[in-house]
Amino acid sequence: MLLQRYVLWLLSLLLTVLLLDGCTDPKRTNRLVVIDAGHGGHDCGAQCGGKQEKALVLQIVQKLQKAFRNEGYRVYMTRGNDRFLTLGQRTRIADLKNADVFISIHANAIADKNRFEEIEGVETYFLQKTREARSQRIAARENAAVLKGTDELSKNVIIDSVLNGPKVVESNKLAIDVQRNIMRSLQRTYNGVKNGGVKPAPFYVLVGASRPSILVEVGYITNTKERNRLFDTDYQEHIAKGIVKGVNHYLDIRQKELGF
Repeated sequence: MLLQRYVLWLLSLLLTVLLLDGCTDPKRTNRLVVIDAGHGGHDCGAQCGGKQEKALVLQIVQKLQKAFRNEGYRVYMTRGNDRFLTLGQRTRIADLKNADVFISIHANAIADKNRFEEIEGVETYFLQKTREARSQRIAARENAAVLKGTDELSKNVIIDSVLNGPKVVESNKLAIDVQRNIMRSLQRTYNGVKNGGVKPAPFYVLVGASRPSILVEVGYITNTKERNRLFDTDYQEHIAKGIVKGVNHYLDIRQKELGF
């Protein structure tokens, strides 16, 4: 009797594993996502409360890699350790790997200490010029290290070369899907997560890849509540799940639009 029960349990477990393995959408196996952990090496990014942006975003990207792979995607990380990459290295990878999308992960910060506990929220950016001062300031901070030594004329030429054509439109669509799903994932479990929305900004890390590209600011490291959440493993997992669901939706819709 015990042997019979054990055999039935074993068969049930085997069936469950087979069913779960079959849940991976076969069309995902042909998709490649390049994910970029911002900063690294001598470039620490934003710092506050003894925490550094470069370490945070690497933790999130590592979870993101696992989440994408669980969905059947092929994944390439621009950096898997604490090292600095130039602008050219980061953006060229997506094209060399023939990626379907490029996602750069960052954490936000503000300089005004009096507003540290006031400013928070998740924001997703796509490459576009903007007159909004706040988006310009955020982009300037993130661009500082990768554009060191580049003159203003060269910067404008770099941006203008990619602002026309389908990349901007598709990046905007990708940003909308990712932002929406990050917020759904976080707000199901955590109270008071602020939706910073989707915004255009001249982030130069998005320039070089000739495919849909977005930059996710996962939260403000200068805000105590948000900083504590950002360095929490479960919170990071929810961010990763939201990004993957957003990419799933974007690529599924894109595939229907293209008719294949």
